[in-house]
Amino acid sequence: MKPPRQNKISRLRNTCGALAAVIALSGCAVFGPTPTPRGSLVEADDYNQLIPGASTRADALDLLGSPTTKGAFDDNTWIYISMSTYLVPMDFPGIGKQQVVVLKFDDAGTLQTLRTLNKKDSRSVAMINSITPTPGTKINILQQILGNVGRYNPMQNMMGGGAAGGGSGMGMMNNQGPGHFGSGNSL
Repeated sequence: MKPPRQNKISRLRNTCGALAAVIALSGCAVFGPTPTPRGSLVEADDYNQLIPGASTRADALDLLGSPTTKGAFDDNTWIYISMSTYLVPMDFPGIGKQQVVVLKFDDAGTLQTLRTLNKKDSRSVAMINSITPTPGTKINILQQILGNVGRYNPMQNMMGGGAAGGGSGMGMMNNQGPGHFGSGNSL
């Protein structure tokens, strides 16, 4: 049989452990992902008031505001994008809700079509793990040697404009380029 003091300590440990587990699990719900609204807040009640063939650009501006973007090659296509995102640890943000409203106008400014798209209409785009070559970033040995010609000027410290930066007139005017606190020639 255990002494009464050890019995109380073990019950206290068990109670504290259970309390810590409850707090940890309840914290998961409190600190869960918070949705963040992005883009234009477009409500179905607003864009349902637009009537193809009768509504104009001015009506769309009054009801929905200015569009998120316009068509790349057609200014008569207005696009309203709204989504709700949430943070995902160590990854891109997750998309909770997504809605796109596409309005197409004719040249006179009358609404021709109204189309709504949601998350089901979206397409995933896969990322590629390759590197795009950039010309001019690789230099050969000859370019390295010729690139360093003229960077070192041993007479510079004799003119009073060395690393200490002391001196007058002549040294202060020669403060250009990399190294030696800004002195030297640069390419």
